[in-house]
Amino acid sequence: MAAVEWRVARLATRRRTAVTRAQVETVSGRALGLFGLVFGAQTLPLALAQSAALIPGAGAALMAVLYGTMAALAVASIAKVAVRGAALVLAGLYALALLVWPLLVVDPAALAGQTPWLYYICTVATAAAVIALPVPGATAYTIAIPIVYGIIRLFPAGGQVNGLLAVLDAMYAVILGVAVLVIITMLRQAAEAVDTAQEGALQRYDLAARQHATENERVKVDALVHDSVLTTLLSAAAATSPEEQALAARMARDAINRLDEAGASGPRALENVGLPVLVRRLRAALTTFSAPFTVRVVNAGGVELPVEAVEALYTASVQAMVNSMQHADEPGRATRRELRIRGVRAGGCVIEIADNGAGFERSSVPDERLGLRVSIEERMANAGGSADIASAAHHGTTVTIAWPAGAAGGDA
Repeated sequence: MAAVEWRVARLATRRRTAVTRAQVETVSGRALGLFGLVFGAQTLPLALAQSAALIPGAGAALMAVLYGTMAALAVASIAKVAVRGAALVLAGLYALALLVWPLLVVDPAALAGQTPWLYYICTVATAAAVIALPVPGATAYTIAIPIVYGIIRLFPAGGQVNGLLAVLDAMYAVILGVAVLVIITMLRQAAEAVDTAQEGALQRYDLAARQHATENERVKVDALVHDSVLTTLLSAAAATSPEEQALAARMARDAINRLDEAGASGPRALENVGLPVLVRRLRAALTTFSAPFTVRVVNAGGVELPVEAVEALYTASVQAMVNSMQHADEPGRATRRELRIRGVRAGGCVIEIADNGAGFERSSVPDERLGLRVSIEERMANAGGSADIASAAHHGTTVTIAWPAGAAGGDA
């Protein structure tokens, strides 16, 4: 038994130290935010010096937009909120700034053959595209942006250098961008493989843990039946005097209480599951649905939940989404559906399934309809969670599922 528990602890420790896709995204986003600030600070003196060559006020506006976006990206990466959105905005604004640069330069002689300061944050922009876009889009951006810069270098607004130098500058930016693209893509693929293997191992472990817990429970009940129930029955059968009969009755009450306690405790799996596992399962379920859901995930990293809680949250959420697809649509009106998942501290979760559809009055739902009462509310209550259903006719429905009970009012 001790050896089994030691192997279980080793498995749990290894699972927690594995690198997940969520961790890769967090580290990549924070690294991008940090290097964006560093590169921005390094190019600030040159940007100020070259502002004299631009339309009055254009240099300050350009710096405010790009440096402000990089600062916003750094804040978003620390808060782990809207990191991809901020990176996409930075990549788009940088591409726009590069395209309008020749139009902003009114005194090419003031550049004195200098390299435009936008060049020095080109790698920051291509890295932002890698964070924000799928691999094909990020690859196209990583190659196209340096080419645009190389073309600008051939004109007075870019320093009017010879073709060889323009090609070398563009190739250098491409090489750096491709290196970042390859590194982040490889880390993502490796993390996804780890996530898949971890999820499969976790499912196998959960089955083994349940079987182990069930076997322990069987041994416990067998011992209880032998020590209490059979002894009580033998005592009752042999009781002849009132005192012996009273003793047998007390033994029977004690045996019943002990059986009730054993039934209430039941076998339970002891392993915790990372919230990203639940998120992936819900996303996989969405791929089988006929109606689209907008998915929003907040603070999923570092949150772990018991296996029983994950199963209850998953099943109740799927039931709520199925209910929305079956009952929310109204003729002549498009229905929007959202699935919102957020971690609460390190061991809680709140899931909201919302739509703007037909809605209903709770009092009008017949008692024999089990989708709400049994599949959602009672399931969550039995797992130690809670479910709240807010709806009104023609005003949509929001199902809030939380574990543990009361987590919906906790701090994210």
